[in-house]
Amino acid sequence: MMKPQAAELLYNGAVAGVLRRSGLQYSFRYEAAYLQGAQAAISLTLPKWPEAFVSPVLFSFFYGLLAEGVAKQIQCRELKIDERDHFTRLLRTAHTETIGAVTVREISPAV
Repeated sequence: MMKPQAAELLYNGAVAGVLRRSGLQYSFRYEAAYLQGAQAAISLTLPKWPEAFVSPVLFSFFYGLLAEGVAKQIQCRELKIDERDHFTRLLRTAHTETIGAVTVREISPAV
């Protein structure tokens, strides 16, 4: 079984929410302060909502932040990541130089 992993999602530098992987399940929950602010939702598929979004696969919005093709192969080889481990790839590559206003920063998962 995979160990739980978590990441803060920053939108224009502000913490928008927390993305988690636990076992074979992913969840994303907006931070209360972000929900109350005037900032937009991070994605049309993840509208501002106080409850956690849950999925058996990595949400398409986050998957879209990942490199594909040769760039994916190079990242996985250099960072020693399984090409099928999209969450770890997201944590290791989306903390800098992402397209748009979103960055992902690994945090310690809550127990």
